[in-house]
Amino acid sequence: MKPTIFIDGREGTTGLQIDTRLRGRTDMKLITIPETLRKDEAARKERLNAADLVFLCLPDAAAREAVALIENPHTRVIDASTAHRTAPGWVYGFPELTPTRRQEVRDAMRVSNPGCHATGFLAIVAPLVAAGVLPKDTILPCYALTGYSGGGKAMIADYQVPSRPDALHAPRIYGLGLHHKHLPEMMAQSGLTRRPIFTPIVGDYYAGLAVTVLLHRGQLTNDPTSEDLRDILAAHYQGQQFISVTPPGEEEAHATPDFIEANAHVGTNHLELLTFGDGDYTMLTARFDNLGKGASGAAVQNMDIMLGLEHLS
Repeated sequence: MKPTIFIDGREGTTGLQIDTRLRGRTDMKLITIPETLRKDEAARKERLNAADLVFLCLPDAAAREAVALIENPHTRVIDASTAHRTAPGWVYGFPELTPTRRQEVRDAMRVSNPGCHATGFLAIVAPLVAAGVLPKDTILPCYALTGYSGGGKAMIADYQVPSRPDALHAPRIYGLGLHHKHLPEMMAQSGLTRRPIFTPIVGDYYAGLAVTVLLHRGQLTNDPTSEDLRDILAAHYQGQQFISVTPPGEEEAHATPDFIEANAHVGTNHLELLTFGDGDYTMLTARFDNLGKGASGAAVQNMDIMLGLEHLS
């Protein structure tokens, strides 16, 4: 019997992307809701409890309310919001992050989908902390360049009007209070004890994300070089389907001369890790689609693991 899937909040950017990824599949059945009933609590509750697995693509408060509506003990949930990313009882849905995480996702009833910026940061930092080369009390500078689709429907609308202001033609730094909403999960899942200094930048392009962490050899334990750091990441992600570490000497082949394009993997669920450095100074960059491995692609990957459909991812 095919599993049934309901997307609560299908009209949002992530919900529409998940719907698109699932529409052509024949190994599951999508439960739909009429447009006139999508905000009707009783209609939503009926579908939330009828589904084998539910995607929540809602604002944080609405996601918490949706979970409270689920009374069927067999309904499994993937929450794409920030609401449950550090909540007890929820598995953080980054299957490649630790050796046991894929099995934890497979067994979970409640999975929180990672934030896009957090995905890139954790892909770099968590293996280095786990390997013991990056001390947990390090204060890390990190920045991320993202397409405007990461801001959701409102920001997309702002960027796509013909008469937009000149300010939207240039990259814009945001999160100026240095308390970006992804920071709690970045700390909780990396093992860091001190908050990173994180500044995201939104650019005048639709999709694609590049998250960069800068390190100096003097910050690290056991005196690792840039190549050593790359080797740690390569060993951690060896054999993974959706994460790759570019081999030594091939970085320039994955970029135009002296530039890294943030939109290289748009339309995929692939995350690429690039290492640049002279041994003492190292730049580590994760680039991927903020709507793919940073949102809907990761959500569908988690669904496939939870439902035993991983071979189709």
